[in-house]
Amino acid sequence: MTKTTITYWNPLSEENRDKWQPARGLEGMAEELTLSIDEQTGEYTRLTRFHPGADTTPFGGRSHEYPEEVFIVSGRLYDAAFARWLQPGYYASRPPGEVHGPFRTEQGCVVLEVSFPNRITKKQENSLCRPAAP
Repeated sequence: MTKTTITYWNPLSEENRDKWQPARGLEGMAEELTLSIDEQTGEYTRLTRFHPGADTTPFGGRSHEYPEEVFIVSGRLYDAAFARWLQPGYYASRPPGEVHGPFRTEQGCVVLEVSFPNRITKKQENSLCRPAAP
Protein backbone atom coordinates (compact mmCIF):
# COMPACT_ATOMS: atom_id res chain seq x y z
CA MET A 1 0.00 0.00 0.00
CA THR A 2 1.09 3.59 -0.47
CA LYS A 3 0.18 6.88 1.10
CA THR A 4 -3.06 8.47 0.00
CA THR A 5 -2.85 11.07 -2.73
CA ILE A 6 -4.82 14.19 -3.61
CA THR A 7 -4.54 16.86 -6.30
CA TYR A 8 -3.59 20.43 -5.47
CA TRP A 9 -5.68 22.14 -2.80
CA ASN A 10 -5.04 24.66 -0.06
CA PRO A 11 -5.55 23.22 3.43
CA LEU A 12 -4.84 26.68 4.93
CA SER A 13 -7.71 28.43 3.11
CA GLU A 14 -10.82 29.40 5.03
CA GLU A 15 -12.98 27.17 2.81
CA ASN A 16 -11.19 24.12 4.27
CA ARG A 17 -11.49 25.20 7.91
CA ASP A 18 -13.96 22.39 8.70
CA LYS A 19 -11.42 19.71 7.70
CA TRP A 20 -9.22 20.41 10.75
CA GLN A 21 -9.72 18.31 13.90
CA PRO A 22 -8.73 19.07 17.52
CA ALA A 23 -5.33 17.56 18.29
CA ARG A 24 -5.88 14.72 20.77
CA GLY A 25 -4.70 15.82 24.20
CA LEU A 26 -4.27 19.43 23.06
CA GLU A 27 -7.92 20.37 22.59
CA GLY A 28 -8.29 24.14 22.62
CA MET A 29 -4.56 24.59 21.96
CA ALA A 30 -3.98 22.90 18.63
CA GLU A 31 -5.71 21.23 15.72
CA GLU A 32 -4.45 18.95 13.01
CA LEU A 33 -5.13 17.93 9.46
CA THR A 34 -3.81 14.69 8.01
CA LEU A 35 -2.76 15.37 4.44
CA SER A 36 -1.67 11.86 3.50
CA ILE A 37 -1.51 8.49 5.25
CA ASP A 38 -0.52 4.93 4.52
CA GLU A 39 -3.09 2.88 6.41
CA GLN A 40 -0.86 -0.22 6.32
CA THR A 41 2.35 1.28 7.67
CA GLY A 42 0.91 4.22 9.61
CA GLU A 43 3.26 6.68 7.90
CA TYR A 44 1.61 10.08 7.58
CA THR A 45 2.01 13.70 6.58
CA ARG A 46 0.09 16.13 8.78
CA LEU A 47 -0.29 19.82 9.51
CA THR A 48 -0.57 20.89 13.14
CA ARG A 49 -1.87 24.37 13.86
CA PHE A 50 -1.09 25.75 17.32
CA HIS A 51 -3.51 28.48 18.37
CA PRO A 52 -2.21 31.84 19.63
CA GLY A 53 -1.26 31.52 23.30
CA ALA A 54 -0.92 27.71 23.18
CA ASP A 55 1.46 26.37 25.83
CA THR A 56 2.16 22.65 26.29
CA THR A 57 4.48 23.20 29.28
CA PRO A 58 2.15 21.28 31.65
CA PHE A 59 2.68 18.17 29.50
CA GLY A 60 6.47 18.38 29.44
CA GLY A 61 8.74 17.31 26.61
CA ARG A 62 7.98 14.33 24.39
CA SER A 63 9.87 11.68 22.52
CA HIS A 64 8.82 8.73 20.43
CA GLU A 65 10.59 5.70 19.08
CA TYR A 66 10.26 6.53 15.41
CA PRO A 67 11.78 9.18 13.16
CA GLU A 68 9.90 12.25 12.02
CA GLU A 69 10.51 15.41 10.06
CA VAL A 70 9.04 18.81 10.90
CA PHE A 71 8.95 22.08 8.98
CA ILE A 72 7.65 25.40 10.31
CA VAL A 73 5.18 26.76 7.76
CA SER A 74 4.04 29.94 9.52
CA GLY A 75 4.10 31.73 12.87
CA ARG A 76 6.56 31.16 15.70
CA LEU A 77 6.93 28.21 18.03
CA TYR A 78 9.24 27.94 21.04
CA ASP A 79 10.77 24.50 21.62
CA ALA A 80 11.96 24.38 25.25
CA ALA A 81 14.05 21.24 24.65
CA PHE A 82 16.27 23.29 22.35
CA ALA A 83 15.67 26.71 23.96
CA ARG A 84 14.93 28.06 20.49
CA TRP A 85 12.23 30.06 18.72
CA LEU A 86 11.34 28.35 15.46
CA GLN A 87 10.13 30.51 12.59
CA PRO A 88 9.00 29.84 9.01
CA GLY A 89 11.60 27.83 7.17
CA TYR A 90 13.01 25.98 10.19
CA TYR A 91 13.31 22.24 9.57
CA ALA A 92 14.29 19.25 11.70
CA SER A 93 14.76 15.58 10.98
CA ARG A 94 14.30 13.96 14.38
CA PRO A 95 15.84 10.59 15.17
CA PRO A 96 13.95 8.09 17.34
CA GLY A 97 14.03 9.07 21.02
CA GLU A 98 14.89 12.75 20.52
CA VAL A 99 13.15 14.91 23.12
CA HIS A 100 11.21 17.89 21.76
CA GLY A 101 8.95 20.39 23.46
CA PRO A 102 7.23 21.46 25.45
CA PHE A 103 6.09 24.09 23.00
CA ARG A 104 4.57 27.54 23.29
CA THR A 105 3.52 30.21 20.85
CA GLU A 106 2.31 33.75 21.22
CA GLN A 107 0.93 34.34 17.74
CA GLY A 108 0.17 30.78 16.64
CA CYS A 109 2.09 28.46 14.35
CA VAL A 110 1.56 25.89 11.59
CA VAL A 111 3.91 22.89 11.48
CA LEU A 112 4.23 20.30 8.72
CA GLU A 113 5.06 16.88 10.13
CA VAL A 114 6.07 13.72 8.29
CA SER A 115 6.15 10.71 10.65
CA PHE A 116 7.29 7.13 10.21
CA PRO A 117 5.78 5.10 13.09
CA ASN A 118 6.41 1.81 11.28
CA ARG A 119 10.16 2.35 11.58
CA ILE A 120 10.55 1.16 15.16
CA THR A 121 12.32 -1.88 16.55
CA LYS A 122 10.51 -4.76 18.30
CA LYS A 123 11.86 -3.48 21.63
CA GLN A 124 10.22 -0.10 21.03
CA GLU A 125 6.76 -1.32 19.93
CA ASN A 126 5.13 -0.87 23.34
CA SER A 127 5.73 2.89 23.51
CA LEU A 128 5.13 4.89 20.35
CA CYS A 129 5.00 8.29 22.05
CA ARG A 130 5.82 9.03 25.66
CA PRO A 131 6.69 11.89 27.93
CA ALA A 132 10.39 12.60 28.12
CA ALA A 133 12.23 11.15 31.10
CA PRO A 134 12.69 13.68 33.91
